[in-house]
Amino acid sequence: MTLVQSVDLPLGSTMPAFSLTDPSGKKFSGSRLLAGMGLLVVFTCNHCPYAKAQWPRLIRLAEEFVGSGINAVAINANMHPDYPEDAPQRMTELVAELDVSFPYLVDDSQQVARAFRAQCTPDPYLFDGQGRLFYHGRIDDNWQDDKAVQRQDLRGAMVALVAGENPPIVQPPSMGCSIKWR
Repeated sequence: MTLVQSVDLPLGSTMPAFSLTDPSGKKFSGSRLLAGMGLLVVFTCNHCPYAKAQWPRLIRLAEEFVGSGINAVAINANMHPDYPEDAPQRMTELVAELDVSFPYLVDDSQQVARAFRAQCTPDPYLFDGQGRLFYHGRIDDNWQDDKAVQRQDLRGAMVALVAGENPPIVQPPSMGCSIKWR
């Protein structure tokens, strides 16, 4: 496990176009997933301890904000033979086990992760309704213990987006396992 932080990206950057499938082969595109208020895109996986700890929080955020016009999508770029836990079949199992209500897509070529400049799992990006980057940073300040969280950075950004406020000035980087590049 190599700990990596997300890179700093300019706010207002345009969301890279993407079209990926879920493990069953159903196709999704970023432009179709983008809702009226925005889209939360999270690069994640199954095996990373950071990603595992954050999955329940992502699910709660997606459920909380879908009614406010923000959709969510998770993307797994860890299609690497050394990490069988991240294989599409295991993704399907995780979706069922955690009752994930948003698409969990396979980035087999890793081209989408590269276009987004994703670095770690999880690596969240929040785009506004026009597909402009509003927030790119950590989910909260304590990946290990949900009960010890004092600052919910991603949730705060989502609240600000829905309220029509400016993006948060402070956007602490996300951290997690490195994406397993081929």
